[in-house]
Amino acid sequence: MRVVFVHGACVRDAAWWWHRMVAPLGVPTVAVELPSCGTSAPLGDLAADVRAVRAVLDADPGEPTVLVGHSYGGVVITAAGEHPSVTRLVYVSSMLPDAGESLAGLAGPGPGWVQPDADGLLAMRPDLTEDQIRHHFLADCAPEFAAAAIERLARQNPLALTQPAPSAAWRTVPSRYVVCSEDRATPPQRQRWFAERAAEVVELACGHHPFLSRPGDLADAILAP
Repeated sequence: MRVVFVHGACVRDAAWWWHRMVAPLGVPTVAVELPSCGTSAPLGDLAADVRAVRAVLDADPGEPTVLVGHSYGGVVITAAGEHPSVTRLVYVSSMLPDAGESLAGLAGPGPGWVQPDADGLLAMRPDLTEDQIRHHFLADCAPEFAAAAIERLARQNPLALTQPAPSAAWRTVPSRYVVCSEDRATPPQRQRWFAERAAEVVELACGHHPFLSRPGDLADAILAP
């Protein structure tokens, strides 16, 4: 068994975001770098992200795989997860679209954390201070992890957020949704609405990034039978 991780929007250095999960999981892990995220154009779109995930799955097609998506990553695993090796989808404070739905269409009312920059790429709003970013996204993370996370913010092709998921793997693959009940970025009530589509639901009393703040508890949620 292995776990394949898919990160959220507007970040880089995929393996770093999930590095605290390696020890508590105790199984092989892979963190996929999404082509839609980076520091400069050209960047990929949702289809490119899906291809990147499927390339990892295809590289070892006989290995039973739990596919974990965080935030925007939930859209990617929904589109990529109908694969012979995938035994479960795990959504972590993430979007959970049906076929034909996009992140932008599901985001709902809210402050909008990102906006296009001068190059037309999405980036964290420039009016947000580091303290505000910590408050909303990293409040329960140790200071050193919060600082390192902010250093790894990146830009993203806006097409990735507006393109619809071409398919919905959760309709045929077992799924579990991890609600982060203290999340200040994706409201818990919104998460619970998405979670109604999943076969199973787990709640953790944590913020938006449990893989940084509560890796042991998240590992238990991922590995639970």
